[in-house]
Amino acid sequence: MSETASTSGKTPVDFWFDPLCPWAWMTSRWVLEVEKVRDIEVRWHIMSLAVLNEPKIDELPEEYRELLETKAWQPIRVVTAAWQKHGSDILGPLYTALGTRIHNEGQGPTREAVEGALADVGLPADLIGYFDQKDFEFDAELRASHKEGIDKVGQDVGTPVIAVPGPDGEQIAFFGPVVTPAPKGEEAARLWDGTVAVASVPGFYEIKRTRTKGPDFSNL
Repeated sequence: MSETASTSGKTPVDFWFDPLCPWAWMTSRWVLEVEKVRDIEVRWHIMSLAVLNEPKIDELPEEYRELLETKAWQPIRVVTAAWQKHGSDILGPLYTALGTRIHNEGQGPTREAVEGALADVGLPADLIGYFDQKDFEFDAELRASHKEGIDKVGQDVGTPVIAVPGPDGEQIAFFGPVVTPAPKGEEAARLWDGTVAVASVPGFYEIKRTRTKGPDFSNL
C-alpha cells in the first residue's frame, strides 16, 4: 500500500506500539481522538521494547532487566501471533482491549489481562499459548515490524513511533509525542497539527521538557 494513501482515501498515519508502554497507550488514545476531527486513518504496527533494549540489557538496573527479559516479551508475542494469524485489522481492536486492561484497569501485562483481551475482541483463546513460547514462531515477523518503525527515527527513542506523509510525499516520522492526559476534540487536533508541522521542518531534531507527573488514565 502507498505511504501517501489509504484504501479509504484518508491520510494514513502509521503507528508503532508496544502494549507494555503506558506512554504509547496515552499517545494512541490521542491519535484516535485526532482521527475523529482530522481526515486521517491510523494503521497499527508492532514494535518491541524488549527487542529495542537487547543490545544494552546488561547496562540497565536490575528491575528493568527483569521486566524487559520476561514480561515485555509476553504480550507482544500474543499480539504478533494474532496479527500473523488473523490479519493487521485486528491490531487496533486488540491493542485497545489490552491497553484498557493493562493500563486503565491496572491489571498489568499479566496472562489474565491478555486472556481477557483476546476474549474481548473475539479471538481464539488458544492464542495465549504464545504468551510463554520461548522459541517464538513469529520472531522474525516481530523483529521486522520493529525494525521498520525504529529505522524511521533511530535507536535512541522508544515507543510510540508515528509516520505520516510529508509535504513532498515522503514519510516523516517521529517518536511521541508524550502527553498526559490525552487531549480530546479540537485540543487533540491542535496538538496534531503542531506536531506534524514541527516534524516536517528539515533538520528538526528534538523538543522536550521535564515533567514530574506520570500518565493520567482518569479521562480515558
